[in-house]
Amino acid sequence: MSKSGLYSHFGSKLDLQVATIEAARQTFVAEVLRPALRAPKGIERLLALCETYLSHVERRVFPGGCFFAAAAVDVGTRPGPVHDAIVAQRLDWLALIERLAREAAELGALELTTDPTQLAFELQALLVAANTSFILQGDTGAFECARIAIRARLRVAKPETTRMLHPA
Repeated sequence: MSKSGLYSHFGSKLDLQVATIEAARQTFVAEVLRPALRAPKGIERLLALCETYLSHVERRVFPGGCFFAAAAVDVGTRPGPVHDAIVAQRLDWLALIERLAREAAELGALELTTDPTQLAFELQALLVAANTSFILQGDTGAFECARIAIRARLRVAKPETTRMLHPA
């Protein structure tokens, strides 16, 4: 399809970009969120979310790694609907990690004093670091480094629970 034919189908470049983000969101939900949310509530679900994220990058569901990590860098300094759609996706993602951390704390798998916002930031940082190392340098070892760091961070939050679930 020609560029003009593509644009005529969507009406504008902006419409095409927004539709692309929505399609990527649907893929992310299918590949990352739905499988993770089938895990039992608590620390298992939080670990499953991290694992399905890493797996989707590892399996190259999107050839350039995490679509949203790449898009964030691309549109981060350009205000507008595309930027806003990427921000909304990121905020939803962080809110989900926070919610799962809060659930894990309520079930006794994390210390109640664990700040879910801080934990979500840290887990997201580890996930994005693995994505970046893999995409930029072809470093497949980054996935195991991220898995080890995630388990270590969750052990800090509640040592006896995570040690039993995922021995190092």
